[in-house]
Amino acid sequence: MGHKEHKAQSPSVVNCAVVTVSDTRTAETDASGVLIRTLLEKQGHRVGAVHLLKDEPVEVRKLLETLTRNEDVQAVIINGGTGISKRDGTYEAVSGLLEKRLDGFGELFRYLSYQEIGPAAMMSRAVAGTYRGKIVISIPGAEAAVRLAMEKIILPELGHLIREVIR
Repeated sequence: MGHKEHKAQSPSVVNCAVVTVSDTRTAETDASGVLIRTLLEKQGHRVGAVHLLKDEPVEVRKLLETLTRNEDVQAVIINGGTGISKRDGTYEAVSGLLEKRLDGFGELFRYLSYQEIGPAAMMSRAVAGTYRGKIVISIPGAEAAVRLAMEKIILPELGHLIREVIR
């Protein structure tokens, strides 16, 4: 069975959790989290949980463990904390939990980002994979990066990712 057949058999609605990791954003200023939710819902997906927390790796791990225990959550999309500053710890928290990494996700995101912003794209530590039978995706928190990741990578393949992880 080819890629097109797999996509045709993929769920059209995915139950998602959206997590914003930021030391500075509030519920009122979390434009990237709102953008993720809006884009997911516009495509017919469900967002059952929305969280905003500080960039504390222990807290990020705890929340991921809680979300992935929820049978209603199929995918967790995290934004923020993927850079290389001293406070950016989301990559370590997420990548340390992943059971199967989707290395191509980060590579593809950085390639597409490079086309938009040039070599600074190398500083993105976007990462994705599986944890406890769920898809976990971690992307930068900048609105342009969120839009790029969602529109060019995540939304076109989200149902297919879920199909593959549950078979």
